[in-house]
Amino acid sequence: MKHLDEIVKAFGMTNMLLEEDLNQVEQRFGLDLGRQVRSKSDDPVRRQFDMAVRAEAAAMAVHYETFYCLEKTIRSLITDVLEAAEGDAWWTSARIPSVIQAAVATRIARERESGVTRRSTDELDYTTFGELSEIIKASWALFGSVLNDVKAVETVMARLNTLRGPIAHCAPLAEDEILRLELTLKDWFRLLK
Repeated sequence: MKHLDEIVKAFGMTNMLLEEDLNQVEQRFGLDLGRQVRSKSDDPVRRQFDMAVRAEAAAMAVHYETFYCLEKTIRSLITDVLEAAEGDAWWTSARIPSVIQAAVATRIARERESGVTRRSTDELDYTTFGELSEIIKASWALFGSVLNDVKAVETVMARLNTLRGPIAHCAPLAEDEILRLELTLKDWFRLLK
């Protein structure tokens, strides 16, 4: 038994030495090898939340990250296509429905009046996910060159908008909806030419 204890201790010490060596490599070369789980859920303020809620949040974080990346990508696609066609003033062009421009102006004013830091200098960042679909449809003559079918875009964007609800409003996704999100993401990428 003593021999086994010595082996376990040696294993533990070797692991600690390797971890320290890796820490030095990361520091010396400015790398993040992804070995550390950097979660704020363990800080003193967040520890006050129920552990089950924190675990649920951690499980939902991957879906939020996925949707964040998708939404940023769609916004970038819209900007690229409209900027190529209309130049820097694309937001004020007739390609953006006036009802969306007005809604965005209201959101920007409301944010400014609240005294918080402005989230963006880009008006497109103030549109809802549903409005992104409307912008694409309104300028389908341009977007048809990068997306396959307007009806398919409308269908996929509507499904994504429905799936976005629980993610954006702190409700867990059911197992079927996680699968649906994964499939709908694949559907979105199939729409790109």
